[in-house]
Amino acid sequence: MAAITTGSFAKDLWPGVNAWYGLKYKEYPVEHLSVFDKEPSTRAFEEEVGISGFGLAPIKTEGASIRYDSAMQAFIDRYTHITYGLGFIITREMNDDGIAATVALRRAKALAFSIRQTQETVAANILNNAFDSGTYGDGTYLCADDHPNQAGGTWANELSTSADLNEASIEQACIDIAGFTNDRGLKIAVRPKRLIIPKELEFDAVRYLKSINRPDSANNDINAVRTMGVIPEYVVNHYLTDTDAWFIKTDCPDGMKYFERRAAEFQIDNDFDTENAKFKSTFRGSWGCTDKRGIFGSPGA
Repeated sequence: MAAITTGSFAKDLWPGVNAWYGLKYKEYPVEHLSVFDKEPSTRAFEEEVGISGFGLAPIKTEGASIRYDSAMQAFIDRYTHITYGLGFIITREMNDDGIAATVALRRAKALAFSIRQTQETVAANILNNAFDSGTYGDGTYLCADDHPNQAGGTWANELSTSADLNEASIEQACIDIAGFTNDRGLKIAVRPKRLIIPKELEFDAVRYLKSINRPDSANNDINAVRTMGVIPEYVVNHYLTDTDAWFIKTDCPDGMKYFERRAAEFQIDNDFDTENAKFKSTFRGSWGCTDKRGIFGSPGA
């Protein structure tokens, strides 16, 4: 009878360990996909290039030549994919002593949890740094009051005066979003899609979005935000670090994006010299925003 060697050790553990690893992903909701739209990628990086449209059509007098306008390339945003990985090692002696399988199952479960936490943390940091860190193709932060238009002028995707989440600030944010224009100053129909909040603001969000009457008021007025349905839903992101910052994701095309270059993989192998079994998980991708009209935010008062 052939002896059980390190060559068969890892492969014997593979079916059970992989099952535990895969099941871990199904136990917790994925939060970053409610903020970012997922797209596949087959390159080392992805570049998204803006294109300006045309302006308003002027009057053409009888017999006069028509006026011709020109489109131009706008700002470029690059998504550079980064690989993240983590692993653990089980020694040959642990296998010989009959405890390797139990240890591998537990550590695979912990590894899956770490990978998920990493994805959520990296993604949430796009919002955590929205007001004061990380410039984009137009040279500004994700949420700013001075986003430049390629054709001239500026626009804002944050409140002119930072405010906590309340009825007035929500209404003003919706008004500002309704006033978005394209790069040539023409009006575009962009609408709020969902409110994104830290866990500390969930109870307030329910009051402002779900109350039949106006919250924080003794008057019997209706809650216009709820009645009009201007913000269909809210989501809690547990990885936001600012307890009073809040965001509104809009339905603007090509806004918040997650490019998945390689989904999370679980791999196993043996080391010839040490006779250790090695287990690892890696993934590769990038998070960011192309059209900043895809997000609106306030850092709080």
